[in-house]
Amino acid sequence: MIKLNGIERMSDKQRLEYLLISLEGQLSSENNPLANISNASALIYAIIDRLNWAGFYFMRENELVLGPFQGLPACNRIKLNAGVCGTAAATRKTQVVPNVHDFPGHIACDSASNSELVVPIVKDNTVYGVLDLDSPELERFTELEAKYFERFVKKLNQYIDWDEL
Repeated sequence: MIKLNGIERMSDKQRLEYLLISLEGQLSSENNPLANISNASALIYAIIDRLNWAGFYFMRENELVLGPFQGLPACNRIKLNAGVCGTAAATRKTQVVPNVHDFPGHIACDSASNSELVVPIVKDNTVYGVLDLDSPELERFTELEAKYFERFVKKLNQYIDWDEL
C-alpha cells in the first residue's frame, strides 16, 4: 500500500526516488502487465506534482495507441513522427519540451498542456511505446526528471513483457 504522508515536504529528487521505490514495490508484487502499467501511471500522477496528464501510448501497427493514463481524455492514436510522442517513438530519444506550442507538429490533446516530457519504451531494440507526462506550466520538466523517468522505464522493462499487452 502506498502512503503519501509527508510527500509535500520532499524535494524533487526525493519524490523521484520515492517514485522508483514505489514502482519497484508495485511491480515486484504483481505480474499482470495491464495492472502494473495502470498503477505506474497512477503512481506518477499521485507523487509528481504540477501535472495534468501522465500515461502511456503503445505501438500498434506502426502508430501509437492510447494506454492506461491519469488525467483528462486524450488522443486515441498518434502517428510516428507526429507530435512529441510520435517523435520520441520514432527517434527513440527522450523529449523534454519546455513549450509545446513551439514544437513543430505538436498535437494538442489537452489545450491546458504547455510543457511535456516523453520517454520512449525500448526493450531488446524494439519500440513498444512511450511514457508521456504533460504539465500546464511552461518549462515544467527538468533534465533530472528526464533521467529519473528513463530509469522508471528501465524498471518497467525489467518486469513487463510488453508483448503481453
